[in-house]
Amino acid sequence: MLDVVKEVLISEEELKQRVAELGKQISEDYRGEDVVLVCVLKGAVMFFSDLARHITGNVTLDFISCSSYGSSTVSSGVVRILKDLDRPVEGKNVVVVEDIVDTGTTLHYLLKNLKSRNAKSVRLAALLNKPDRRKVDVHVDYQGFVIPDYFVVGYGLDYDEKYRQLPYVGVLKEEVYQ
Repeated sequence: MLDVVKEVLISEEELKQRVAELGKQISEDYRGEDVVLVCVLKGAVMFFSDLARHITGNVTLDFISCSSYGSSTVSSGVVRILKDLDRPVEGKNVVVVEDIVDTGTTLHYLLKNLKSRNAKSVRLAALLNKPDRRKVDVHVDYQGFVIPDYFVVGYGLDYDEKYRQLPYVGVLKEEVYQ
């Protein structure tokens, strides 16, 4: 464990098991239908890759990047799309794959944006859900774990672009970001 991590909140083994369960659930929900998995960069990339390997059926992958954080630990409330999808989603089943639902600001904007593109359906798969911080209501269709209001890193989650490579989700020591 890195010396910047106070405690491991979700172990590598717990992550593997839950991601496999979510992949199975998505496979069952979309049996016989095509699905576009949309990875919200950069934080969801680990979860997205592992989840995609557990989904059976016809799946295509795309990527989008948006931010309301920058290098801060607090959302600015202003959402910007930094990289848009490569292909249209009109008439398609879309599952947005995100690392964490925090305030809900970014995801509310993103889900509304994708629905406005006339997708057949738009659902959300989030590894972590932090409801104590919610400012905007966002429904999570496929939820990995509900966590308390900790600043977490690992398994794709970062602080100032660091610690994404950790194979677990850990609580970042406060002295690192204060």
